[in-house]
Amino acid sequence: MYKDKTAIKLSVVIPAYNEAETIHLILNKIQSIELLAAIEKEIIIVNDCSQDNTKEAIETYINKNQSLNIKYFEHEVNKGKGAALHTGIKNASGEFLVIQDADLEYDPAEYNDLLKPVLNDFADVVYGSRFAGNNPHRVLFFWHTIGNRFLTLLSNISTNLNLTDMETCYKLFRTDIIQSISLKEKRFGFEPEVTAKISRIPKIRIYEVGISYYGRTYEDGKKIGWKDGFRAIYCILKYGFLKFQ
Repeated sequence: MYKDKTAIKLSVVIPAYNEAETIHLILNKIQSIELLAAIEKEIIIVNDCSQDNTKEAIETYINKNQSLNIKYFEHEVNKGKGAALHTGIKNASGEFLVIQDADLEYDPAEYNDLLKPVLNDFADVVYGSRFAGNNPHRVLFFWHTIGNRFLTLLSNISTNLNLTDMETCYKLFRTDIIQSISLKEKRFGFEPEVTAKISRIPKIRIYEVGISYYGRTYEDGKKIGWKDGFRAIYCILKYGFLKFQ
């Protein structure tokens, strides 16, 4: 088991942009999950200058759930998901940190699956793969799946890892490790950048576990598009093959 026997905390970093309809639902799910080893939860929400009522929805939730440890930050201008993650990561105080989207595509009930390898002192970083295991996966876009697999393959070639899902939202880190990395990408380039830079840390232990995926359509509010795919390729070349810092 994890060597530090004192109270352990998991920081849940949530970047939010125009998620007024779902933010309270994901917070309810996070609040209801009971973590292994009586791990405490710290929820860090970063509102990336939403244009809807996300701010009001979050403030209402905080007022109604004051016993929940929520830290709220907001950007005065929209900077992108990566920039919101940078803010959340910088302000995390838990021993471990997990990334959680503000929509309902990923299930917080699976935090314990991500935590097991680090609590058993096998891993420093754990990726939740949508393409591994037997958990439920919504059937959606063929070309998105092909694109994700291609980006993962290209990333693996540059890092010499054997991940099945580099683009997954669910990434759990030892907080001291992720806070030690200088991250540059402000939008969806975060995934290939952090993967490339994590892979170069000496003796880093990276694990992968299967997770569920309840994907959204564009009508439901999905935001990532084909331009982000090209940016991901650029980031794999820059941070992976060329090893930019």
